[in-house]
Amino acid sequence: MLLILSHQEELSKNLDTPQFWGRVRHALVPHSHDHSEVIRTADEASAYGIRAAWFSLAGMGATALLQIVIVVLSGSIALLADTVHNLGHLATTIPLIIAFRLGRRPATRRYSYGYKRAEDLVGLFIGLIIAVSAALIIWESIRGLIEPRPLSHLGWVLAAALVGAAGNEAVAIYRIRAGKRIGSAALVAEGQHARTDALTSLAVVAGVIGAWFGLPQLDAIIGLLIAAVIIAVLVNSMRTVVHRLMDGTETDTIDTIEHTAAAINGVRAVDGVRARWLGHRLECELTLTLDPDTNLAAADTVAHAVRDRLHHELPYLNRTVIQFAA
Repeated sequence: MLLILSHQEELSKNLDTPQFWGRVRHALVPHSHDHSEVIRTADEASAYGIRAAWFSLAGMGATALLQIVIVVLSGSIALLADTVHNLGHLATTIPLIIAFRLGRRPATRRYSYGYKRAEDLVGLFIGLIIAVSAALIIWESIRGLIEPRPLSHLGWVLAAALVGAAGNEAVAIYRIRAGKRIGSAALVAEGQHARTDALTSLAVVAGVIGAWFGLPQLDAIIGLLIAAVIIAVLVNSMRTVVHRLMDGTETDTIDTIEHTAAAINGVRAVDGVRARWLGHRLECELTLTLDPDTNLAAADTVAHAVRDRLHHELPYLNRTVIQFAA
């Protein structure tokens, strides 16, 4: 007997509304995958991701604009490095928004799994932008070491660095929280990238202090250190992107599916478990072995029980394919 059951999630969109101070706390403090915080429906998750991307785009744009003005006035290489990195974030956020919108389009005969993979592909473009940013920063830093340039408006540079750190950290918290809420690795990675920007902004402060103490080359050295941090972020981000593109999942996902399905009454064995991410939604396949005398109606009941329990344990699950072994 072979029966394949697939479904698209149909869960309630009504979420409990927290009180004012609860909202403040959740906005400022990133948290783990709390099932009560997860947005389970694909359309609502995509819409939430788009809003989060636009919000962070505005915040980072304002920060970068201020820094550009200070770079022109001061000639700070470290601040230039930080500003270029922020501009790179702006360049990668737009494709992420486009990918979220593409993921909401229905499947076609040509793209029978839909367009959710576009979110993962954008990760490759993000990596390219990060690599270009690092190369430009290294180039400018080496020039600064060979031909040190005097810095001016150090007070403004210091102020811009502190504003950049605060702005990027606020964006990082918001992106990471939004990414975890919808299950988007790309959005979480962008949030982690923004957090790195906050740290590099603080590194600019060291360059300003060096200039105050008569060490102008420290500015260029800080620029090289920032480039090293960016390269480390690039390697980590690309590892995650390639993992998703190769249909990889978290190490405990398969175990969760197996244990959850095996715990359902009537299931004797669980085999052939597979899972993969398509954008910020998870899909899985599994084969159930039931008692030999189980009829079709009872098998259907078991399948629905397994499906419901899996959706509870894996809130980002969008599609489940269940086979029954003969």
